[in-house]
Amino acid sequence: MGTGSSGSRRTSRGSRAPAPSVLRIGHRPGRDPRLTTHLALAARAFGAERMYLHPPDPELAARLAHVADGWGGGFEVVGAPDWRRVVREHPGTVVHLTMYGLPLERVLPRLRRGGPLLFVVGGAKVPADLYRLAALNVAVGHQPHSEVAALAVALSRLRGVPGPTPLPGARRRIVPTARGKRMRTRGEDGRWSR
Repeated sequence: MGTGSSGSRRTSRGSRAPAPSVLRIGHRPGRDPRLTTHLALAARAFGAERMYLHPPDPELAARLAHVADGWGGGFEVVGAPDWRRVVREHPGTVVHLTMYGLPLERVLPRLRRGGPLLFVVGGAKVPADLYRLAALNVAVGHQPHSEVAALAVALSRLRGVPGPTPLPGARRRIVPTARGKRMRTRGEDGRWSR
């Protein structure tokens, strides 16, 4: 495991399992853009490679593509008209994050064995058949909490906490500081501003 200068722990790229994907079920375009945006930002920051969005929301996907363009990484939002198809066709383990599931600590060894993971998070009303279709129903805590918190905790326990190193292709990066805000931008010449 590598340790970033912030003290965060991340598995080295060579030994890391494939980046997980996330499926958001029950997004309500026009009503949930902030929550779904936060879910996608957490997924991206903690190492997911894509988020399937049911139902599709092209405007939200475009805004998130703009974020990935500036901050780097290959994260994408893919519209999913049929969430059941995404679950059925996923080549690895489907993990439904729900407060009713098995404790995360109990299933982490299985999740760390490798293979593609799809984390599924629901909206206000989770379809009952998701509990049956998922390979695992997993809880990060057995109390009511947001799906953003559940995903961030699950990904951080699985992949570590992201450090200050910019993602590949980033044009912006944070400079950690005890007070205030510092950010650098990468110019056309590839150099970072001071």
